[in-house]
Amino acid sequence: MNINKRLNNAALSAIQARGIHTPSYDRSDLLCGVVHLGLGAFHRAHQAMVFDSLLAKGDPRWAVLGVAMNSTTVADALAAQDGLYAVHVASKLSMQWHVPGAILATAVASRERHTVVNAIAAAHTRWITLTVTEKGYTESLASLIVQGLALRHAQGHSGLTIASCDNLSENGRKLQALCLNAAKSKDEALATWINTQCKFPCSMVDRIVPAATPDRTRAAREALGVATEAALGTEGFWEWVLEDNLVDPSDAALLRSAGVNVVRDVRPFEEAKLRMLNGSHSAMAVIGAVAGLAMIADCINEPAIRHMMQGFMTHEVAPHISRPDWQAYREALVERWANLDLKHSVHQIAMDSSQKIPQRWPPCIIGQINNGKPFERFAFSAAAFMRYCSGVNEQGVAYTIQDPMAAQLQALAQQHAGDVKATVQALGSIESIWGAALPQNTPWLARVAHWLGTIRAQGILQAAALLPAENSP
Repeated sequence: MNINKRLNNAALSAIQARGIHTPSYDRSDLLCGVVHLGLGAFHRAHQAMVFDSLLAKGDPRWAVLGVAMNSTTVADALAAQDGLYAVHVASKLSMQWHVPGAILATAVASRERHTVVNAIAAAHTRWITLTVTEKGYTESLASLIVQGLALRHAQGHSGLTIASCDNLSENGRKLQALCLNAAKSKDEALATWINTQCKFPCSMVDRIVPAATPDRTRAAREALGVATEAALGTEGFWEWVLEDNLVDPSDAALLRSAGVNVVRDVRPFEEAKLRMLNGSHSAMAVIGAVAGLAMIADCINEPAIRHMMQGFMTHEVAPHISRPDWQAYREALVERWANLDLKHSVHQIAMDSSQKIPQRWPPCIIGQINNGKPFERFAFSAAAFMRYCSGVNEQGVAYTIQDPMAAQLQALAQQHAGDVKATVQALGSIESIWGAALPQNTPWLARVAHWLGTIRAQGILQAAALLPAENSP
């Protein structure tokens, strides 16, 4: 490795000579047609790679200004690398390093707000995309977007396609409502312009992207032969389902040419992702954390957990989704989770569980209850979450609960550690997590208490092995 040389535009030819997939287009004359809010690992391994593909097809309008909302670390690292970074894509069939070129420049919204506002307003900007996480949909986010749109409107430019790519049901509608509320407080005419000239398509995105690690960085430096930061690993599988609700209708065909599924109705795909993939992920993460397992692959390769997750998806989630190919989707998920190269930390997945569970679990639980069907695996998952809230695994090793409600959850779990029913009553009555109905449902709370008691008495993997036997779907 040449320690005196780092990843940047000047290094691309030498990197390409090593067999690395690098940009096949000239980046020097590109202008940012996309402003992306939320410069995390997921965007860089997903939408930015789609835009890289469109740029490679000869369409120069898809270069990206990558905006970090608060943290400066990734934005500054990428700025020093001309927006370039390495992604290791691993599947059963192949492993390949890529250096996507779509991100031309970076900014930090909290530090360079004027840069972001001016970029939204720029004549060459066509899209805004967002991966700010579920908890990022705040008035401050809407204020930033609307400030940029107000300047754009004042300058007489056209409206934008503004696409949420976060795990929120009807994410486009929610983002639109947030922005319209912010605009109305400023200027009714601006709100009307946003409502009529901008489009907010719903979307579903899917790709497993573990958090960056020092090991991944070292591997990237070895593969590329230059110093580099912000390297990522991801799986070969990716999916982007986007509502055909775009300011420029011709964008639909372009995106399809890059593998995006542009459809009339995103909801069947959205609910399957949220409930089958994300709901299962949340369950496995808290189970794995309690069991002392490090990675999702470790979890799914435990027979008791694999057995549980197959039944969870087949019998307690699938009745409440409408994706027609759900059985193939389920099998693909199991295979993807077992990918040892991904090293997807259970604690990364368990992060912000109090914000994620409300969308992922209660709709199916209530559906099972209303249909008179079993909900044992959900009750087990809820019990595992309550055991997770103690902050100590079964080997006695403490871990940090990364959650906006961490202090409250851990205090309740520890306060009632010796009393299963009191624990379930305390943690199971938080309506912001479970909704209004489940804290009042005696049979549900009884089954959660049963499984929490079993987990405490026998250990979480032994308890999982006692779940009902799998049947044919």
